[in-house]
Amino acid sequence: MARIVVLGAGVCGLAAGMLLRRDGHDVTVLERDPAPVPDSVEEAWEGWSRDGVTQFRLPHFVLSRGRLVLEQELPDVYNALDAAGGRRFNMLVLPPPITDRTPREGDEQFWTITARRPVLEQVIGRAAEGEPGLEIRRGVAVRELVMGAYDGTPHIGGVRTGSGEELRADLVVDAMGRRSQLPRWLEAAGTRPVHEEAEDSGFIYYGRHFRARNGALPELRAPAVTRIGTFSVLTLVADNDTWSVTVVTSSGDQPLKQLRHEATWTELVSACPLHAHWLDGEALTGVQAMGGVLDRYRRFWVDGEPVATGIAPVADAWACSNPTLGRGISLGLWHVSLLRDVVREHLEDPRGFAEAWGAATEAEIAPWYRETVDEDRARVAEIEALRNGLAPPPAPSGSWLALLPAVFGACALDPDVFRAFVASRGGLRLLGETCADESFVERIRELTRDGAPPPLPGPDRAQLLALLGGAPAVV
Repeated sequence: MARIVVLGAGVCGLAAGMLLRRDGHDVTVLERDPAPVPDSVEEAWEGWSRDGVTQFRLPHFVLSRGRLVLEQELPDVYNALDAAGGRRFNMLVLPPPITDRTPREGDEQFWTITARRPVLEQVIGRAAEGEPGLEIRRGVAVRELVMGAYDGTPHIGGVRTGSGEELRADLVVDAMGRRSQLPRWLEAAGTRPVHEEAEDSGFIYYGRHFRARNGALPELRAPAVTRIGTFSVLTLVADNDTWSVTVVTSSGDQPLKQLRHEATWTELVSACPLHAHWLDGEALTGVQAMGGVLDRYRRFWVDGEPVATGIAPVADAWACSNPTLGRGISLGLWHVSLLRDVVREHLEDPRGFAEAWGAATEAEIAPWYRETVDEDRARVAEIEALRNGLAPPPAPSGSWLALLPAVFGACALDPDVFRAFVASRGGLRLLGETCADESFVERIRELTRDGAPPPLPGPDRAQLLALLGGAPAVV
């Protein structure tokens, strides 16, 4: 039985703690935020203070991939989320133009269960507190790493808290999310720098939550992420008859910063014919804005050598991206399940573990990060071109990104193309892999030979600027 310290008691940190504890390890989870887990989901939504999670009350969604991990690896958490009002939702909502509604083998993979972030964290927090032998200590900040050496390589042997307490460990799991300070701690301990790639995703988000007045959720009449010229509308169902609506814009689009005003935000969503009905509910929040979101990737194996052994960064602490596609929690849960598997096989050999963990992360999770970033960059470039009255720049010839506009168009026409696209949006299969299938590409070309269907309705750039013209100045 190994001693393992998990840093961070968010969704992925607690999932890691539970999975590793169920394998018989001695696991302690440390969380900087002091507030205990509330007794109810409503208390969690209304008053739980989680300063360490910037996006705690912003829209969240659990993809089909996340549901699979919960159902297979943490079925008790899945059932508790269901009992707490988590929304069962099938991502396979065929567009109206598709008349072939015949079920296909494998359609069950598109189901998910989702909730607002505070609700999801309250449910897994309560489950983790009831996990026999799992120690969770809240209000404990980590100050530095306890360093040693293994086979000539820096080795992390534990952590030292802000109070000076030393906790020894055979493995430290970094689940501290986007704000992880692990690279800084490693550098302070004298290791080589971690390889890091970081850039602003280029987006800003203006979101609100609503609750149904009559128990019925809004009908999905457009894709969950709908591109309308220089902005997108993101509609997500959640737990207990709630949902969220988010307008996503380029962070450099100054006129659209007026969307932080509720009246302006409401006027814009009302001007989108396929989305206006999502406003027909009790508003639970005002407009909540989030910008400065990084696409960031870290690699802890550099020039054929580990930066340090004894450490495993997971989920957003390893890599984080623009949340428009909602992949963070779901890929994080998948990452945690991979960690449990690598611990089973390699933990007794620190160097072997570091190599196997890096290889598993690069093979299974990193391609999703890369695909997300590539799509982000293409979308920002498209928005900037449209803002300036130009045609969007072409994607590299032969890349899956070059096919993306045709895929968007064909999705509205063909049930199998739509399924392939939803599989990518659900975290089940990379779109790049699907676009490498020649028969799929030929089907896309056949469907769009006469041109793609018209874009979904909503204000064009001129109408958008006119709509914003009467808004008060942002101060």
